[in-house]
Amino acid sequence: MLLRKVLSRKWWLTTLLVFAGTLVLIRLGIWQLDRLEGKRALIAHVQEVQSMPVLDLNADVPDSISDMEYRAVKIIGIYDFENQIAVRNQYFRDQYGYHLLTPLHTSGTAVLVDRGWVPAEGNAAPEDWRKYDEPGEVSVEGWIMLGQGKPALGGVADALPGDGSPLEFWNNADVANIAAQLPYPILPIYIQPVVDENDLKPPIPIQSELDLTEGSHFGYALQWFTFAGLLFFGYPFYLRKQDLQAA
Repeated sequence: MLLRKVLSRKWWLTTLLVFAGTLVLIRLGIWQLDRLEGKRALIAHVQEVQSMPVLDLNADVPDSISDMEYRAVKIIGIYDFENQIAVRNQYFRDQYGYHLLTPLHTSGTAVLVDRGWVPAEGNAAPEDWRKYDEPGEVSVEGWIMLGQGKPALGGVADALPGDGSPLEFWNNADVANIAAQLPYPILPIYIQPVVDENDLKPPIPIQSELDLTEGSHFGYALQWFTFAGLLFFGYPFYLRKQDLQAA
């Protein structure tokens, strides 16, 4: 009787919407579980690499360095300020500015270093950035970070100029694309230096806080699955109630 009713001419569209809504809610629950697994994998990865000794890039550059994001690293070299770039849309204490990514040369290799935040005011062109030069040999300690192109949601992709000139302002810390405009090879990572909270002289190194908790993904998944169950199993009760009211 109930099956005949849910497939009747009067209720078939509502039934279809209930089934579709149930599937969507279940898919949202699975999506949250997938995000939970991804977060757990990230936590395990960070804990593993941060238990490793500091990687000295002057002594060794592992082939698997792209798999070592968040590992502590150190290097001594000389900055190439002629080929540094700025990443837009960076803020420090609500003040708009850029991050300067500068190639650091050492014997046999080069790597980008996110030297930190500089205000947008007074830094509209690469020649303006030269007041932040650190000449001579420098020692950098920090963490390995991977570059990022255009985010999956939102954001603007970077494209190199068609005339072969270098792109000076970037929307993303896209190491692969930045490497394409440099006159020498670089490592497929960049270094995020250790933050000194007392150093407020630009460029100011900024370290984004990394959330190493599982978050609310499991709770959200339970919510979506609960909504799916209420919709799917509540629909027959709703139809029976309609029958009782009509009787």
